Amino acid sequence: MTIAARVDRPRVSAVSQASGPDTQPLRRRARRRRRLTALAFVAPLIAYLAAFYVYPLYRNLDLSLRDYTVRSFVAGDAPFSGWDNFQKVLDDPTFGPAMRHTMVFTFVSIAFQYVIGLALAVFFNRHFRLAPTLRALFLIPWLLPLIVSASTWSWMLNSESGVVNYFLHFLGVGPVGWLTSPDWALTSVIIANIWIGIPFNLVILYSGLQNIPGELYEAASLDGASAWQQFRRITFPLLRPVSAITLLLGLVYTLKVFDLIWIMTKGGPGDTSSTLATWSYQLGFGTLLPKFGPGAAVGNILILIALVFGLLYIRVQSGQRRQEA
Repeated sequence: MTIAARVDRPRVSAVSQASGPDTQPLRRRARRRRRLTALAFVAPLIAYLAAFYVYPLYRNLDLSLRDYTVRSFVAGDAPFSGWDNFQKVLDDPTFGPAMRHTMVFTFVSIAFQYVIGLALAVFFNRHFRLAPTLRALFLIPWLLPLIVSASTWSWMLNSESGVVNYFLHFLGVGPVGWLTSPDWALTSVIIANIWIGIPFNLVILYSGLQNIPGELYEAASLDGASAWQQFRRITFPLLRPVSAITLLLGLVYTLKVFDLIWIMTKGGPGDTSSTLATWSYQLGFGTLLPKFGPGAAVGNILILIALVFGLLYIRVQSGQRRQEA
């Protein structure tokens, strides 16, 4: 037997022993160690979601399904009432106007925020000298605390000493009760909310424009396409995924706007600017005898509306992916 044969034979046996049944426990321990490591990284996120999302949603649902009073809220022995709180909310005469105001406030706000934000994004996409400075200035409404923005708008729209009525006086227009008139209260909070939401749309849509290749515009210019044709044929179609997520996030955010309306009008005068968000607060915390169950039921209705639009967005996106495939 040659020396090479003697050397090769132990190698083969060593490899066969290394891949034999004795290594299976080692492999299982290695897999278990990898799983535990992955779980250790995911555990903080799971704990955060459970503490700040799952548990509050569960408590809100529990509140809406029980007949809570102040005493039972503290003691925790509220009787189960099923869907009675939801029925009370739906039968309440405030529900119809609050739902209508919520829809008007939400859709008018996000429509103007998107259109103005898109126009500004296209304008700043030209990369002129002052574009970065002006773009930073447009972010101020987004950076200010909401209580500051709402208080500022309340002062500007004040019927007696507001700067808006002061300028209208020079134009020969009489004073307008922006925050005190039933005809103008909802319009006033919509204007303020549009101003606050424009920077968000500007930032997201401007980022989407940066991902559109410039060669497409150069080719369109060589073909004689006008600026409007380039926007309609190139910019807007390629921005659809970004536009969809922008509108969805704007919808979810605007549905739950409470502090802006509460600071400016408190849902009044009467209920003329009341939305589901402000009504939910009024039911749960706005009186000496709070109605926790109906207030939570209104909050769950808001969650359900947002969930419906979220599922609709997922369905539309999955349909687009199937078409592209």
